[in-house]
Formats: sequence, structure tokens, C-alpha cells
Amino acid sequence: MKALALLFLLIAANEAKVYGRCELASLLKRNGLDGYYGYSLGNWICMAYYESGFNSRAVGPRNRDGSRDYGIFQINSRYWCDDNEGPTANGCNSPCSAFINDNITEDIACAKRIVSDPQEMDA
Repeated sequence: MKALALLFLLIAANEAKVYGRCELASLLKRNGLDGYYGYSLGNWICMAYYESGFNSRAVGPRNRDGSRDYGIFQINSRYWCDDNEGPTANGCNSPCSAFINDNITEDIACAKRIVSDPQEMDA
């Protein structure tokens, strides 16, 4: 019985954090994204919803160039993080695995880096 309880605990600990809209909005606002580089809190919430369904551990399918998109903002491995699977600019100086956990502070920092880039959200 203890082994079964431990198994369920491990499974629960490995599940993704799917944020509620208001919970995520509060977190993004506390971390300075409301109005950051002209993007409203609504813009960030809309993007997170359509990119990942508010899932902190979302990993997208392979893109045509072989890259993937990671985390709540679907940060791309070709430009912004290193997934050890192909060429990368690694503009956020982070492994892509940093964007697929329940702590989205690194995702937020990278998102700020992305929108401050001359290509902004196009990259």
C-alpha cells in the first residue's frame, strides 16, 4: 500500500501546472509584464492561452526547421533556448528544459528578452 501511495505521489508531482487565467495574470503583473514594451497584460494572457493553454510544461511539435517550442509562452529552440537537438542562437542563455516546469520566472525573463529584441515577437 505504501508503494502504491508513493507511485501516485510521484505521478502527481510530475504533472504539468495549468494556470488559471486570473492566477497567471496576477503572476505576470507581479513580474512586470503588464505594459512591458507596449504589450498589455491581455496580450500576454492571450498569447499564453493560444500557445500553451496556460500549460507550464507544454512542448510543441517539431517545426519545419527542426526546432521546437517550449513552455507557457512556447519559446523557440532555434532562437531562444538550447534543447541539445539542433543549431540554436540561445538568445536567452537557457536550456529549453528551464521553460517546462512549474516555475515560470525564467519563461518571463526570456519573454522580456524576446520582446526587447529588434525582431520582437517575430523571432
